[in-house]
Amino acid sequence: MPSPLAEKAIEEAQQVGKAILKFVSANDCGLTGSHQAGFYLPKSAWELYAPFAPQKGKLEKSKVRIIWQGGERVTDSVVTWYGQKTRDEYRLTAFGKGFPYLIDDSVGDLLVLIPQDLQNFLAYVIDLPEDIEDIQAALGVEAIGTWAVYEGAKEPSPLSPEDCIDKQFRAFAQSVQAFPTGNIFSEKTREAIIKCVNDFGKKPSDDRLMDLMKGEYRLFRLVERQICLPEVCRLFKDIDDFLKTAATLMNRRKSRAGRSMENHVEYLLNDAKIPFDVRPQIDGEPDIVIPGKAAYDDPKFPTDKLFVVGVKTTCKDRWRQVTQEAPRIEWKHLITIQEGVSAKQLKQMHQHKVTLVVPQKLHSRYPRVKGARLLDMEAFIRAIRKTLA
Repeated sequence: MPSPLAEKAIEEAQQVGKAILKFVSANDCGLTGSHQAGFYLPKSAWELYAPFAPQKGKLEKSKVRIIWQGGERVTDSVVTWYGQKTRDEYRLTAFGKGFPYLIDDSVGDLLVLIPQDLQNFLAYVIDLPEDIEDIQAALGVEAIGTWAVYEGAKEPSPLSPEDCIDKQFRAFAQSVQAFPTGNIFSEKTREAIIKCVNDFGKKPSDDRLMDLMKGEYRLFRLVERQICLPEVCRLFKDIDDFLKTAATLMNRRKSRAGRSMENHVEYLLNDAKIPFDVRPQIDGEPDIVIPGKAAYDDPKFPTDKLFVVGVKTTCKDRWRQVTQEAPRIEWKHLITIQEGVSAKQLKQMHQHKVTLVVPQKLHSRYPRVKGARLLDMEAFIRAIRKTLA
């Protein structure tokens, strides 16, 4: 169950009918050496929060009043369009002294920004992983890697514009009578994208992982509407009947993302011809062991040729799980599409010998920490191949 704060964020977003969800990045907090601290806002959704369109050469500002955390704090802030020189972005700034939601530890939290109109916003910064999952599930959006827009009164925008993929996905959605397994969702997503995108297999592993995650979420939503619409539109017997149906939908949404990512990571490793075992029965039950359980169990197999890999969509609080897995392997790897983590957390991961593997497009959202290495999927796969050669 979501916390009272998360429940209020969900309720207000649904009442207003729109919201912007984004993970707080190191750039937002001013930790990357860029411009002043302030929440970066998605340019393509500017009509939700700004009275001016993005124009090169312009610098425009709009004053807004924001109620934070259900009334805990109110700020007179500013939405600014920076279009001069090399800048090309919207920022939400001016929060006053002692503002607690743009500090080092805020990196990786979820900002839920609810524009009531262009001068008045409601806003929540959510830090608990369970609440973040609940909010995304309840609103039916996923801030995969960057941000997402919730528009309750509109058909969700497709995550990929290709007509071919859309045709493939809709045909599959119309053909099913019951909810497919997570493996089938991942399979059908890959089949459609590989069929419709020229040279998809030649794209960098980082791009393929993000495309597959976004594509599967889109396919899931199509199937969900196809199968669940009659269920949610029926006359419910009582409140308990309604709550049970709602809980089933939300739990299905929350459980889907983690398994989806595991499936697509497995595809990338197989495509790279890297041997591995998934969830082998060894100490700690890790997600992936390379080259496999037999090598791990063999005391003569060199430990420097063994890899243990955690796969987590978010890692802000879950990275510690990886440190308890496969104790024979000193350095662990954790593949994630988390928007970012704080410098403190990245330093802790390094101290506990955990290396993050993050798609290249998300690297700019992570702070620089001396000694802490951040890999992308391509570099990770190259390192494995070189080690096992």
